[in-house]
Amino acid sequence: MINLKTALKNNKLTLGSWISLYNASIAEIMARAGFEWLAVDMEHSSITFSQAQQLIQTIELSSVVPLVRLSENNAVMIKRAMDAGAHGVIVPMVNSREDAQTAVDSVKYPPQGKRGVGLYRAQGYGFNFKGYKNWLTKESVVIVQIEHIEAINNLHEILSVPGVDGSIIGPYDLSASLGRPGEFDAPEVKEAIKAYESCCKKLKKTMGFHVVYPEAKKVKFYKSKGYKLLAVGLDSIYLGQKCREVLSSIG
Repeated sequence: MINLKTALKNNKLTLGSWISLYNASIAEIMARAGFEWLAVDMEHSSITFSQAQQLIQTIELSSVVPLVRLSENNAVMIKRAMDAGAHGVIVPMVNSREDAQTAVDSVKYPPQGKRGVGLYRAQGYGFNFKGYKNWLTKESVVIVQIEHIEAINNLHEILSVPGVDGSIIGPYDLSASLGRPGEFDAPEVKEAIKAYESCCKKLKKTMGFHVVYPEAKKVKFYKSKGYKLLAVGLDSIYLGQKCREVLSSIG
């Protein structure tokens, strides 16, 4: 299993993907495919916390980094995801320095943050609290989603918050915030992404992007532009694409 925090700090390329369907076998199949991290999506899915924990367990036992993308920047939700054993969180709609600070505070224990302390799976059900506390400080990951033009305008402040390990563009919501949902070639969208890239490079921060439709050409394009945190596809798209590919080839 890679140390994702170190990889982000050193701007090393990592490839991950998204899980939106609750099925432990799907998580295991994707983990064994070679992804270095997998994000359990609790924003645009019907996955419950109980189900998320089972997916986290499956991913972790496959020696892949388990992350959780929450439905909102909510301290209680983040705490529950971390207590269930997530190695980090992907936090949506982080549009300001205050939003970024809330995300960090919700992951970290005092004095680094404000997270409440409990004894559940992450803490070895009460038998590894000291080890977990040490791990949390050194290896837990906070990734903020940049998916609104307001976030682009406040990007320098967001990425400067101590404890923010990385960021990832949410292309659909970012384009929607500009009134051009899904129109990634629109000038306004391209300009926003260009601003993101410029700020990240200036601050020497890892750039992230979710290539929703998994095409090698697109992934290589973002790699060539210096993106290092790359989410490639998601479970439902992989399944649907392959079905359509086979049926169309049959004729």
